[in-house]
Amino acid sequence: MQTLANKVQLIGHLGMDPEVKDFKTGKMLRTRIATDASYKDKQGKKVEDTHWHTLIAWNKTAELGEKLLRKGKQVAVEGTLVNRSYEDKDGVKRTVTEIKLDQFLLLGKKED
Repeated sequence: MQTLANKVQLIGHLGMDPEVKDFKTGKMLRTRIATDASYKDKQGKKVEDTHWHTLIAWNKTAELGEKLLRKGKQVAVEGTLVNRSYEDKDGVKRTVTEIKLDQFLLLGKKED
């Protein structure tokens, strides 16, 4: 029997240029992607719903993303969900969910 993998696939627009940090073990890239959905409410009025997702990438994927990813570009991404916790500067425990990129594909026109 096959097991289900932790896999996420999204298509959206980048909301920021990537932030890249260098570590001893390699590069890390962080950016955000917006995905849109729409539905009709009880009155039949169309409602637009935007969700923001944080993307992270390491090493070769980060290096490639640093060269190609730019705010506003439409992109298809595939990766895995990662949950992590940290303590903020006020001592409050925070939990975040990020998508660790395995691969991405630029969409839209070449000149965009």
